[in-house]
Amino acid sequence: MARACAITGKKTISGRSIVRKGLSKKKGGIGLHVTSATKRTFKPNLQRVRIRDENGTVKRVWVSTKAIRSGKVQKA
Repeated sequence: MARACAITGKKTISGRSIVRKGLSKKKGGIGLHVTSATKRTFKPNLQRVRIRDENGTVKRVWVSTKAIRSGKVQKA
């Protein structure tokens, strides 16, 4: 199963976790600098819910919480 929302299509995306080090200028330093950037993944908040589709059948799908809150899904 792909980790993606069945309604909105939200899926896992990649990004970076940025590490900033240094003494701030206010405290007498030369400011913050980026020292490293490690790869990470941002995963959608998916819930497995029973929904009623347009044909009236009930099935279980993975849906993002944004789709549930906005009313795009009719729970069964």
